Amino acid sequence: MSRPAVNIHGTAIVIGTCGLLFVGPSGIGKSSLAFSCLAQARREGLFSALVSDDQVFVSQQSGRVVARAPDAITGLIEVRGSGIVETETLSPALLHYAVLPVDLRNSDRLPAEGEHFELFEGALLPLLRIAATVPDPLAVLSAFIAFNGKPPSGGDSSPNLRRF
Repeated sequence: MSRPAVNIHGTAIVIGTCGLLFVGPSGIGKSSLAFSCLAQARREGLFSALVSDDQVFVSQQSGRVVARAPDAITGLIEVRGSGIVETETLSPALLHYAVLPVDLRNSDRLPAEGEHFELFEGALLPLLRIAATVPDPLAVLSAFIAFNGKPPSGGDSSPNLRRF
């Protein structure tokens, strides 16, 4: 069963076989963290691609969460303070996790276990919180996902940041 797409304010990327949706308020660092992950993955020889930046059309198809870019911004990502840059893109793509950048000065030391981000009724993604200023976001996300150890709902295998 399919659901019409909703427009989510965020940035979606794919690293290896894992789709990540960065969510949160404007200016928190969604695009910067996503761009850092893309750059680090490329340096490590991993597959990486932008799905969409700023606006992500998200739908549910056969129980899986799918993201795609609006045509007008396909392949473009904002590097705050520097401008808009063009990068490799993949659209549509499956999403496996939501990532929430947090300001460490205003957040709990440890988040609640089993948090989820609700995209719309019936569509949840496991939520990973990450410091907006972390120097190597890809390493942190890889550790969280490896530790998670179970596939998100709708998946038939665990997404992997290190697998092509």
